[in-house]
Amino acid sequence: MKALILSCNTGQGHNAAGKALKEEFLRRGAECKMLDALRFARPKTSKRASGVYVKTATNFPDVFGAVYKVAGKISSSKRKSPVYYANTLYGRKLYRYIEKGGYDCVIMPHLFPAEAITYIKKHYPMKAACFFVATDYTCIPFTEETGMDAYFIPNEELTAEYVQRGILEERLHPLGIPVSKRFEEKRDREETRLGLGIGTNGPVILIMTGSMGFGNVCDMASAIEAGLPKDGRVVILGGNNQKLKEKLRKEFQGNRKVQVLDFTTQVDLYMDICDVLVTKPGGLTSTEAAAKGIPMVHSAPIPGCETRNAAFFSRHGMSVLGENEKEAGERVLELLKNPVMARNMVRAQKHYINAKAAADICDYIEEYCGRKAVKR
Repeated sequence: MKALILSCNTGQGHNAAGKALKEEFLRRGAECKMLDALRFARPKTSKRASGVYVKTATNFPDVFGAVYKVAGKISSSKRKSPVYYANTLYGRKLYRYIEKGGYDCVIMPHLFPAEAITYIKKHYPMKAACFFVATDYTCIPFTEETGMDAYFIPNEELTAEYVQRGILEERLHPLGIPVSKRFEEKRDREETRLGLGIGTNGPVILIMTGSMGFGNVCDMASAIEAGLPKDGRVVILGGNNQKLKEKLRKEFQGNRKVQVLDFTTQVDLYMDICDVLVTKPGGLTSTEAAAKGIPMVHSAPIPGCETRNAAFFSRHGMSVLGENEKEAGERVLELLKNPVMARNMVRAQKHYINAKAAADICDYIEEYCGRKAVKR
């Protein structure tokens, strides 16, 4: 089988989900390629779209939330949005690439290529099977104006929301959000701490700010650090936000209990060494942490789908929410002092989160494409 995964660089959660599926397809011996869909648009479109997204979400979260709210109100299965028409502009070029490549299926963990593929299916003899992979615990605006062969959603509880938005129930498959196999296993804590240079037997709190470094975490880290014993550590993954990292390093200069790190591809290892994780409620990161089985505190969400993610996790006992940075720090210390609560949280994560979603999704796609090939 030959699979094409199309994503976009507006946030790394979509890409991470795509990479998890690519990893699984390659493990099975299938041919699989992953591309940024906007590479088929005008030059620099991808970079500009990513830049606008990051700047708005990081510096103007209220504006981001307002736009999301408006999008939700105008989103409809009965008419097409400006988002749809913008993504039709590169449809012909994308179609030619898919046909020339002879792909059996196209998988989209991002709305933009799903819109483009919807246009292609209406105007060209598309042979490849098409699948959408949701990466948030809600039906994001404009999903209902896409036309996929199947939609993979995080949990069966979300089925009603998708149906209400106009997507056929028989096309919905609650298999979970795909994460890399690295998040299915846990390594030895002491050995991994030594390997990462975190030489302590005390409690370790991991603060993840996302690949773009959202949030002002100084107050949070201060509250946590003050409540930890001398051998405790606060490890902050600062992503690509240089301004944030500089501020943190200046604030905690000389404080051995706080470490500020740059962007890393070893997030799974840092999860292995921590006692409590603090993260913004991105759908992908939250799922990765739950697959690992880590007591989790969600920091204040960016208004929009992150609000829904935080609500889903907290409602099911998989995390607790801090309404602001200081409150998030207090929640961390509460979890450290309450091992029963921490154990119950991990138990809930194992119940509601499918750590093997990538394999289950690939199983479905291979079976679907096999049936389709027989009918030809």
